[in-house]
Amino acid sequence: MKLATYKDGSRDGQLVVVSRDLGSAHYATGIADTLQQVLDDWNFLSPQLEDLYQTLNSGKARHAFPFDPHNCMAPLPRAYQWADGSAYINHVELVRAARNSEVPESFYTDPLMYQGGSDDFLGPCDKVVCPDEAYGIDFEAEIAVITGDVPMRATPEEAIEGVRLLMLANDVSLRNLIPNELAKGFGFFQSKPATAFSPVAVTPDELGDAWQGGRVHLTLQSTWNGRKVGLCDAGPEMTFHFGQLIAHICKTRNVRAGSIVGSGTVSNKGVEVNGKKDWPKGYSCIAEKRAIETILDGKPSTEFMKFGDTIRIEMKGKDGESLFGAIDQQIAQLA
Repeated sequence: MKLATYKDGSRDGQLVVVSRDLGSAHYATGIADTLQQVLDDWNFLSPQLEDLYQTLNSGKARHAFPFDPHNCMAPLPRAYQWADGSAYINHVELVRAARNSEVPESFYTDPLMYQGGSDDFLGPCDKVVCPDEAYGIDFEAEIAVITGDVPMRATPEEAIEGVRLLMLANDVSLRNLIPNELAKGFGFFQSKPATAFSPVAVTPDELGDAWQGGRVHLTLQSTWNGRKVGLCDAGPEMTFHFGQLIAHICKTRNVRAGSIVGSGTVSNKGVEVNGKKDWPKGYSCIAEKRAIETILDGKPSTEFMKFGDTIRIEMKGKDGESLFGAIDQQIAQLA
């Protein structure tokens, strides 16, 4: 099923069930008011929402209305935890190669992860507000999951069973603030403003056989200022699958229902074309494009985002239809 949260003036919004084609929606009133309620009592409430979802898809829901992503908050407007990984090691390799730094061997066996702010997420069409262009504004196209309860010391195989919903993320980064924060040995913080998520969160069964081994085997599209810059395969090159990422968090603590875990920037390796390196599938963040330019030309030439720029992040199923709806945002200056 597909779930979204509509803006209603409250912090947590109003839960709605969305049709498979994203054309219509129905308030979940009478079942649950918020998505967190559903996550807290998943086994009891999710079957009721599934019944409503099937009724909506059949065109028999009496109070259905046209779905509008502009009315959406993030599916989970605030969460108990937002932990973002760096599961695509190719991204790490590129960034480090651009500064002549080797990737530590441990990075290939132990996931990188940081804990971000989870009190103020952005809706899919909300503006990305930043005080200063000089901070180095960058998008990061990612996949994220929302979990149920996962106990401490869960194995990756057990942890993957805790995935309740999947969605897309724009993990906005302020690149020019990152080096000083990391130099302190205690970042990220100021360099990671509010993250945005797709209009809908979907249960894994909606992906069919594209959901395999804790990975989403589909193409993630990134469109910057109307130009498609990324068509990255999300599945094959994901070094650590979501079960491994969740198990990493579970090593010393329980993970509770309503935790969000991100994949990190979706990234694909380059290929040799006529003796030269090329990245035909593009990139899911500007920092990676700049790293590629530095490797090839000795310096980056692509600038970070400016006020007024737009970014659209979307993933389509094998039928060509949008699975999660699109993150479609504009960069704006703080008033």
